[in-house]
Amino acid sequence: MDRPEFYRFHQGEKTLPFAPSEYDARLALLRTDMANAGVDACVFSSMHNIAYYSGFLYCSFGRPYALVVTATESVTISAGIDAAQPWRRSHGDNITYTDWQRNNYWRAVLSVTGSGKAIGYEGDHLSLAQFDLLKSFLSPATTTDVAPMTMRQRMHKSAAEIALIRQCAQIADVGGYAIKDAVKAGTREIDVAMAGRDAMELEIAKVFPDAEYRDTWVWFQSGINTDGAHNPVTSRKLESGDILSLNTFPMVSGYYTALERTMFVETVDPASLKIWEANVAAHEYGMSLLKPGASCAEVTEKINIFFAERDLLQYRTFGYGHSFGILSHYYGREAGLELREDIDTVLEPGMVISMEPMLTIPEGTPGAGGYREHDILVITEDGNEDITGYPYGPDFNVVA
Repeated sequence: MDRPEFYRFHQGEKTLPFAPSEYDARLALLRTDMANAGVDACVFSSMHNIAYYSGFLYCSFGRPYALVVTATESVTISAGIDAAQPWRRSHGDNITYTDWQRNNYWRAVLSVTGSGKAIGYEGDHLSLAQFDLLKSFLSPATTTDVAPMTMRQRMHKSAAEIALIRQCAQIADVGGYAIKDAVKAGTREIDVAMAGRDAMELEIAKVFPDAEYRDTWVWFQSGINTDGAHNPVTSRKLESGDILSLNTFPMVSGYYTALERTMFVETVDPASLKIWEANVAAHEYGMSLLKPGASCAEVTEKINIFFAERDLLQYRTFGYGHSFGILSHYYGREAGLELREDIDTVLEPGMVISMEPMLTIPEGTPGAGGYREHDILVITEDGNEDITGYPYGPDFNVVA
């Protein structure tokens, strides 16, 4: 039996999140950066960059995937287990590698890059073992870490990306309203979370009928479980007076959006209300600071001062916001656009960023719990546009 190292298996019609012109524009900018960096071919291995430049969001399950971009070609490299699905979801060509012998993946990559070329790779994703195989199979003349370069490109959203993010923010709101409707004393966290997730998935299927449906989730926390931003859902039953943290995350074609709100069950005590109102005030103040020309570090420092003046800064748990786009809880990150002291990136029109101050008051202290509000903002020519619609604050989110 003839056992090929790799082959092309193309069937069905291509269906992508964006028009081909959107991917052509992204690749054109990438190729300009490649030429300036002296890179002949980029071998992308991360879910976020492969999805950004091709539209294909892979499911690894222990197998490597790639997108190889040269001056003239754009080719996804996928495992045989996925058959033609990667081709249907990729802009450009696709090669399927087989597992008849070890490292056919790298032989498929080599068939596009050629040997002895200047190779770009993702230093924040490619493992040491795979990097050694890259050098062994491709015999590169040079290697360049292109992860920072591609991250800078992803931070600036196109009109098409902003339109998708806007639609997804509205879907996050749908999940928020479903969660509010499900909240009542005696209900488990998991039941409330499922109500929000189901509502979002149904809305995604309605708004994006040609998409693949995966990865949408909810974190819904109560009581002590609100102390961390990423605490998993449990079966804890809600009690009257509980602090709640609503977090909805619709995922469409690798694009992440979020809605996060503080809530209380039936009633809120005076100490908690004081903390909540202070965090809401910081949230509103922070949103007013997100304008072109402001640096992430400057915005962070001003909110720090705001909290310090109220003797609350010691309860801040992380940075005040982050970029949006191709990212998820298990892949993707645009670390150059986060509201932290050590990030000097200057905000520019077309960037999309959250404002999400969080205070965690320890157990045994009046007002104990985690307080967080989260809106998504598009930086405009003269300010920002808040694309989150679900209300924040005590007037709406003390749920009877």
